Amino acid sequence: MPLPRFRPLSAAALVLALLAGGAALAYAGWTRPLVEADAEARDGRAAAALAGYARAERRFGRFEITRMLFARQYSAAVANQLALLYRAGDYDAVIDKAAASPASAAPHFWSGLALMRLGMAEGRRDAQQAWFTRAEEELKQALDSAPGDWDTKVNYEIAARVLAEMRRQPKRAIENPLQLLRPQPAQTTPQRKVG
Repeated sequence: MPLPRFRPLSAAALVLALLAGGAALAYAGWTRPLVEADAEARDGRAAAALAGYARAERRFGRFEITRMLFARQYSAAVANQLALLYRAGDYDAVIDKAAASPASAAPHFWSGLALMRLGMAEGRRDAQQAWFTRAEEELKQALDSAPGDWDTKVNYEIAARVLAEMRRQPKRAIENPLQLLRPQPAQTTPQRKVG
């Protein structure tokens, strides 16, 4: 009994299906740290998610070719780390991480937010102004990168308005720089009734 002959077209289709299946399995294995970190973040385990995103970043960033092939995943791993660090209140780590992050991970946005928070926590007026100046610069760069992003627009406007008020009233002590955005009621002196 002779063996059935494979036609070249069906053989090519089988080889392509085999290669596609192998590529899908390899992709699933390669992106596993990112998927696991996403699950940790959804479950509210920020420390585990942060570690998972860092593991994914190292995996994708190990070689230039993997950073290019998995650019979206690499950026997501870095952006999620920046977001988690910001939410944890580790503003210095956000600024440091943002300095070495790809532009697609919105590093200027996260750095600008962290700088504004540091400015709000600062007690000295000159230091507050320096933090807000840096924040405005970072958020301006973020706005140049993503002009349609409303979060970036709003935060840039806040930083710019606070800084403008600080410059307009250089001697005024400010406990909370965001109070400059709210109009302050005029102080009236009580009237003495004479009678």
